[in-house]
Amino acid sequence: MITPDRKVRKLMSEYQKTGNLSKAALRADVDVKTARKYVKAGRLPSQMKTERTWRTRKDPFAERWSKCTEILKDAPELEGKFLFEWLCEQYPGEYQEGQVRTFQRRVREWRALNGPDKEIFFPQHHNPGERMATDCTSGDELCITIEGEPYSHLLCHCVLTYSNWEWATICHSESLMALRSGIQAALFRLGHVPREHWTDNSGAATHRPEKEKSGREFNDKYKDLMKHFGMCPHTIQAGKAHENGDVESLNGVLKRRLKQYLLMRGSQDFTSVEEYRNFLEQVLEKANANRTKRLSEELEVMPKLNVSRLAEYLEYRCRVMSWGTITVDRRIYSVPGRLIGEKVEVRRYEEHIEVYYNGVYQMTAEWIPRDQGHYINYRHLISWLVRKPGAFRNYRFKNDLFPSEEFRWAYDALSENVSARTADREYLQILHHGAETMECDVIAALQLIRDQGEIPRLDRVLELHPPSIPEFPEIQPLVANLYEYDHLLPNERLLI
Repeated sequence: MITPDRKVRKLMSEYQKTGNLSKAALRADVDVKTARKYVKAGRLPSQMKTERTWRTRKDPFAERWSKCTEILKDAPELEGKFLFEWLCEQYPGEYQEGQVRTFQRRVREWRALNGPDKEIFFPQHHNPGERMATDCTSGDELCITIEGEPYSHLLCHCVLTYSNWEWATICHSESLMALRSGIQAALFRLGHVPREHWTDNSGAATHRPEKEKSGREFNDKYKDLMKHFGMCPHTIQAGKAHENGDVESLNGVLKRRLKQYLLMRGSQDFTSVEEYRNFLEQVLEKANANRTKRLSEELEVMPKLNVSRLAEYLEYRCRVMSWGTITVDRRIYSVPGRLIGEKVEVRRYEEHIEVYYNGVYQMTAEWIPRDQGHYINYRHLISWLVRKPGAFRNYRFKNDLFPSEEFRWAYDALSENVSARTADREYLQILHHGAETMECDVIAALQLIRDQGEIPRLDRVLELHPPSIPEFPEIQPLVANLYEYDHLLPNERLLI
């Protein structure tokens, strides 16, 4: 074991004080023989170290290294591990898996001495109140669950690059709505507006002009957002994420901080999205509490926010088709059948949509991913399917008419035991019964029928869960007192 310099310095100091080598060695926590060596040499261990110029073992790659360097010269971006695997394929039995680290070091040394120049990154000087950067980062690695169910989401992360003040909101896609909600939340939390806003080349902020092969332009709606808040929009070069490095690096810092607070919390499960949002905001507030000094410098030069908050939804006008659906941004939604042929207003929020007809609220539905493509609520269609059972078997959105696994089992069991027409008709009536009463009660009846090994016929379901009969309230007969009408007459007339 090499004696550290600090112990030898302590040894020299104590030896100068006492003149006794044994006492100095004891106080410096070194062996007497070791102490004698360094006192005699008068040098520190680091000064006595000599560089070794010989190899302690044979170089296993000496015979093949010239071939490897030729390959690296032609393709310097090749990874050392891949090149090692190629060597193993070309010369089977000569190399073992445990030698890959040694080979990677050789490749790294060759690149440092003979390889091409690497890209240089230039540190930037940030001025107070000048720039806010925004980026969306995945929150899936946090493994958040809502009532036990995995919660897939993104974090729209806004950062002031001078003070590193930050704010983040939950979103589900890197869309214009996510940017609008995230930027507004940060600015209204801050109460001031920076001069510039930087983002990457996401489709929410930019697009490529049709007649140009390269370069991107800002979307009109994004420019309107920037104009509303008085910020100058900027974007980094495509594929150059390091140009937005401040927010990129703080993405990792934020998620590491959240992981630590989740560990302290003892659970990654939340009862609702709102509870998770409150947790996120508390973590951000604690992080920002340590940035007040530089933030105050930014607030002094930034103008105050003096604009109204934008609506955090996009508006669409859609006509209800004859099959009882509307199309919102290439996504199909069912609506109540009474609206067929009418035009409805749709407000698309980040997580859901709301449908209005002439300003009157009609329904709410979750905003679905584009790959899912459609959202069909069986309650909108079931009354007409009961009248037209023949349309069910080949219905385009048939799978959406099985609201639970029990309903799916019921239809399959009916199809196996009765005719196709009877199966369709009885299943639709069971589904209609669930829509008119309580779906959970019908599910319980179907579970009982399955456990008893019976066929889920309509009569059996109605026997276990009969339709509710409305009870009319008892109304007491009205007894009129005619003398009470005398109070409506003028006093003079009463005297007559």
